[in-house]
Amino acid sequence: MTYHPLILADSGFLFAYYSARDKHHQQICRFFESCTSKLVTTPICIAEVMWLLSSDWRTQNEFLLDIAKGLYECEQLLPQDFSRIAELNATYFDLPGDFADLSLIVISERLDIAAIATLDSDFDVYRRYRKKPFERVFLPE
Repeated sequence: MTYHPLILADSGFLFAYYSARDKHHQQICRFFESCTSKLVTTPICIAEVMWLLSSDWRTQNEFLLDIAKGLYECEQLLPQDFSRIAELNATYFDLPGDFADLSLIVISERLDIAAIATLDSDFDVYRRYRKKPFERVFLPE
């Protein structure tokens, strides 16, 4: 794996890490064992992970405490980010453009982060700055 100082972390990727029943759980655990990069996500992705983990409050709390300890950097959306999200929502209407995914695209552009840890194939379609592909750092085997 090429070293990236910052890597975006998508909701599905984070959920699979905390859900032992997910088919990618073991692979993602191995990813975390070797990852020295800072993982960046958004409040929208955090909310989505919390919803996905809603059947297990203990695991939800493990996730929340990891955020509190700084395991992940939670990048807030700025007012101007919502204009770009609306533009992306129109561009990717046929995927459909998931709000959590679109929030990651906006953060990737604002912070210039190309690397993403995701299980979502939509990130093969999404483009940063309208033309640059994401660099997926985790691909399921």
